[in-house]
Amino acid sequence: MSAQPIHKVANERPRVPRTIGGISDALHGSRRAQFFTELLQAQQGPVDAVMSAWWGGAMLDSDPDREHIHAAAEAGTLRTTTMDEILRRRQENTVP
Repeated sequence: MSAQPIHKVANERPRVPRTIGGISDALHGSRRAQFFTELLQAQQGPVDAVMSAWWGGAMLDSDPDREHIHAAAEAGTLRTTTMDEILRRRQENTVP
């Protein structure tokens, strides 16, 4: 199994837009309520931090493989790697 890019490709729309509506639409259940609670309490500067933090959660909630990944994690069969392996792969894929 090869690594897949996690960033959007040119001309491809992101699965979760980095907007309040996009994030809230992608979050499930009580996570959506918690997002709005934090967002409504944030002052102007921290709004960006709230949106960035919750955007990651929204990406996870909207992942088409979410249930499979969760089940594998619960079963202890989720494939993992080390930071050394990730760095090695990045160096191999870096064009000088």
